[in-house]
Amino acid sequence: MFLLLLLVALLPPPPGEAGKIIGGHEVTPHSRPYMAYSVSKTSGRTSVCGGFLVSTNFVLTAAHCWGSSIKVTLGGHNIQEKEETQQVIPVKNAICHPDYDSKICANDIMLLQLMWAAKLGPAVGLLKLPRYRELVMPGTVCSVAGWGRLGVNSPSATTLRETDVEVQRDEQCSGRFKYNSTIQICAGSPTKMNNSFLGDSGVPLCAKVWPRALSPLEKRMEVLQVSTPKFRAFCPG
Repeated sequence: MFLLLLLVALLPPPPGEAGKIIGGHEVTPHSRPYMAYSVSKTSGRTSVCGGFLVSTNFVLTAAHCWGSSIKVTLGGHNIQEKEETQQVIPVKNAICHPDYDSKICANDIMLLQLMWAAKLGPAVGLLKLPRYRELVMPGTVCSVAGWGRLGVNSPSATTLRETDVEVQRDEQCSGRFKYNSTIQICAGSPTKMNNSFLGDSGVPLCAKVWPRALSPLEKRMEVLQVSTPKFRAFCPG
């Protein structure tokens, strides 16, 4: 299973059904060992996001998940329990994409440098990034996993859940969102309730069958991984 793109415009569920469970199912515990759960605190406000481990020292997530204090949990399934497999690691540096724009959600990508290296094993693993310029075609079935809310008026999931979404033509998103096809992928379903929701920010969109084509994410990763003071400490919210 391979990462496609972090910046995804997900089509909403049908009108009137947004309060219901947004598709999906609980995954087999630790079958997605790359998944990360982050808790950010800023000025007394706490927010949670998803993310994924790209190296033993770095988690990739969304820039709007920034906080002045961030902790990451790896190896979790039931995120409300203290499982033996869990590794809770403070974040040393939050490194936003240098062109992140919170007003239009452009380049909404952030690397979290962990205080110490994660210990890889059956419950904690890496997610392979795509090669530069690899693309996915409309109709490709992908998966999205997270601990986000199950619906508008529902609590967050306690265990990791996953749903399938389908890559759509750019036109499906361009008429509904501030959508940029050069850095985003349009995925979801106009007719089904499968989707991600609040608390799922930063989670990866993964292809079940990886095609031989190209994506722009790794080029942006090269920018993010330049460890200079300019990109180290602060992500504008």
